[in-house]
Amino acid sequence: MKQIYPTLLLWMGACVLTGGPVGAEEAPPAIQQLARTELVSLGTDPVIVAAVKAQNAKGISLERIQELDATWQKTAGVADFMRELMESECGQHLQQLQEKAGYYAEVFVMDKLGANVCMTNKTSDYWQGDEDKFRNSYKGGSGGVFVDEVRFDESSQTYLVQASVPVKDGDKVIGAITIGIDVDAFEGR
Repeated sequence: MKQIYPTLLLWMGACVLTGGPVGAEEAPPAIQQLARTELVSLGTDPVIVAAVKAQNAKGISLERIQELDATWQKTAGVADFMRELMESECGQHLQQLQEKAGYYAEVFVMDKLGANVCMTNKTSDYWQGDEDKFRNSYKGGSGGVFVDEVRFDESSQTYLVQASVPVKDGDKVIGAITIGIDVDAFEGR
């Protein structure tokens, strides 16, 4: 049986008593530190950098990305065009990274516009460019570390924190990577 993250249990209890959320749960300091150290280094991984550079070189327009996003969101299961992102060299590399760090629940990489480049699991949408995880890690090309709040993920039945960091080619920010951290698995390592 899954361990319940204690502070989230208190937060959920407060929600029940007050009729709504009283405040979001900030990511544990150890996960914030992980994002600023180990996860930042993933943004310079040669396999990831090469995949983002190749995607950016295609010059796909934002309009086309949004069309693909609409199709992605309407598609049940994992279609071939989604599977390609998981089975690419970069997708397989991410899966190996996920296996080594048992607390990585998901990993996905985005190009300079926020479109998925590679991933370990199907994401809910193809275009991340309108979401905080991308906007705060890509930052218009200046880059930054963004650690979101702890959220309960229905599909995996776990408490997750998404940590996002820039993908860099030398000093140039070319994309972003998001790592979903299973809070219970991380704390139990």
